[in-house]
Amino acid sequence: MSDNVNNPTHYKDGGIETIDFIEAKQLNYNLGNVVKYISRAGKKGDRIEDLKKAQWYLAREISKDPRMKFNSWYEIDGKEFK
Repeated sequence: MSDNVNNPTHYKDGGIETIDFIEAKQLNYNLGNVVKYISRAGKKGDRIEDLKKAQWYLAREISKDPRMKFNSWYEIDGKEFK
């Protein structure tokens, strides 16, 4: 019986649990979510939805960079990141 709270199978592919990788690399919230959604893409639900979520968090992380302050560079489903 799988334990979807403590050890979800969709995060354990490749012999390492996704959260262990995220913590080992000391990724922040946005980048951790990018890794999470990419690593589970298509294993828990809709693959494209997971990839769009990863894309959203990555765009959000990039938009925090001061070099992006005045440059509109990316849009996801109608939301523009600057």
